[in-house]
Amino acid sequence: MAKVSSVEKNKHRMKLVKKFADKRARLKAIAKDKSLDPEDQFEARLKLAKLPRNSSRTRIRNRCQLSGRPRGFYRKFKLSRVALRELGSAGLIPGMVKSSW
Repeated sequence: MAKVSSVEKNKHRMKLVKKFADKRARLKAIAKDKSLDPEDQFEARLKLAKLPRNSSRTRIRNRCQLSGRPRGFYRKFKLSRVALRELGSAGLIPGMVKSSW
């Protein structure tokens, strides 16, 4: 089980990403637009730098929905490899069968 503080910190980051997504997208579009003046592009980059760092999409860490484990994460199931194996062995994931030979 992951630390509760790590899981909560990640949830807080997700909220910030949603909150600032539109503003970030607009500023990035201005900063990348070559037809605008370089001063306008630079000003947009400065405004983008003033936004909270945790509002960036890349700061979010993929974590298991059950345990909060950050490593061995399967995106399709949103579970870690450990939780996926336990649920698969218990027969709780449709179509997944524990292999044996």
